[in-house]
Formats: sequence, structure tokens, C-alpha cells
Amino acid sequence: MAARSAGAGFALVAAALLGFGPAPASADPGRAEVRPVTAAELADAVAAAHTPAAERIAVANLRRGGPPASEHLDVAASGVPAYTLDPGFVRGDPGAPPGLLAYVAVVATAPGGERTTMEVEPGPTGWTVGAALSGDDEQRLAHTLPPDAVLLREPQINGWYALTGSGVRLLQASLPQNPVGAEIPLALYQQQVHERYADKMPGSTYQRNGGIGFRQQPTSPPAPARPPLWLLPIGAAVLLLAGAVLWWRRRSREPAPARENSLVRKG
Repeated sequence: MAARSAGAGFALVAAALLGFGPAPASADPGRAEVRPVTAAELADAVAAAHTPAAERIAVANLRRGGPPASEHLDVAASGVPAYTLDPGFVRGDPGAPPGLLAYVAVVATAPGGERTTMEVEPGPTGWTVGAALSGDDEQRLAHTLPPDAVLLREPQINGWYALTGSGVRLLQASLPQNPVGAEIPLALYQQQVHERYADKMPGSTYQRNGGIGFRQQPTSPPAPARPPLWLLPIGAAVLLLAGAVLWWRRRSREPAPARENSLVRKG
């Protein structure tokens, strides 16, 4: 499979270094900061998106909902770190950072202009592409971030925030719980997500009773760990969100050889 990448080696490293500053410093001296992605880690993540296995996942996503896409992809030479809610932050643990690194988003573009975003995830043996989603939300939204912010996702509402050391600003969401563009202090945002999700985390009654869409997490995930994802409560809002997300961003992942299907992660 051919890919018109921006080059190898130094080109990948140089491009990965562009446009992303340090993680935001917390305005609360008692709260931990989100873990920043180092320049070396970002370069390794981008390089992982240029492998044949990664490109197969991207092509599979581009083929969905239409005629087969060309296998000649232009894979970006830069990536966007994407964070998701830290479980400790949702529980209300003192000092817990608001987010954990979930993946680095790398965009691949087909000759016809169709775009898909590869989720490059950290693991015990390095970076690998776990899935591809249609569109380029992460890359597009990253261009709107101020220098001291990172991109934070609240997966339960398919919402994206600009996260700084003092608070969050909603950029977009399928089911917004705050006005788009409004600045929400970090303490208030923690209270909001605690009320929405704290009773639906691993070990909760909701999980033990088999709440809709709940995905069991490993008890001892490798470091750096992929953060757990919690879903909305039972109700019409869940079904609406699931349908909207599936329509808006179709996901592809490489099938495991011994299984017919893999577990589906967040919406």
C-alpha cells in the first residue's frame, strides 16, 4: 500500500513538534496538571500512523458508506493529542487532574478529499492505531485552541473542550450540557461531571447491574493507561447520541484474526 506521507525520520519529528506547547498549568496549586505529551512521544505516535497496518484501518473507514476508496492516502506528518476525563476527577478525588491522554489524532486524506482520523494509542509495546473515524474534528478544533490549552473530550456527550489550568470552554457537542463558548471554572466542571457520571464508573451499581453500553475495563491497565469511558444513563438521550455519533463519525478498526468483531469503544 502506498502512502504519500510527508517523509520519514526527521520530517516526522520536525512536523510533530510544531504547534503544541506544554500542557496547561493548573490554577489550583492542589490539583495535578494533565500529563503533557513529549516531543519524542508525539513523533513516535505520528510515525505509527504511517505503517501499513495503520493505513489499512484508515482505508477501511474511508470505504464505509460509499465506493471503495483509493489506497493511496496522504497521511499527515503531525498529530493532535486528545485527552479524556480522568476517573479520579469524575469521582472528586482531591488533586486529580481533569484529563488523561487518550490518543494522538492523525489525519489521512484520500485523493478525493475524504478525510479520516486515526486514533494512535499508547501501549506497553509502543504506539498503535486502535481505530479510525470519519472526519477531522480533532485537527480542526486544535486550530481554535489558545496556546495554554489542550483538547479534552467528554465522550458521553460527544463533546470537545478547550482545557486550561483554570477551566474548560465547550467547543462543540452532540448533547451540550453547557453553552458553546462559555468558560466554566474547573471546580464547577468537576462538580458537573461528578453528578453526571460518578455513579456509573467501574464497580458502581450501574455497572454491576449491566447498565446499557457499559464497557468493563481491565483491573490493571498498562501504563500509560487508556482511560475508561462511561456512557450516559438509560434513556432516549443515549439512543439519540448513539445514532448521531454513528452517523457523523463512522469508526473502523482492524479485525482480530480469531474473532468476528471487536468491542466497540466510545460512541
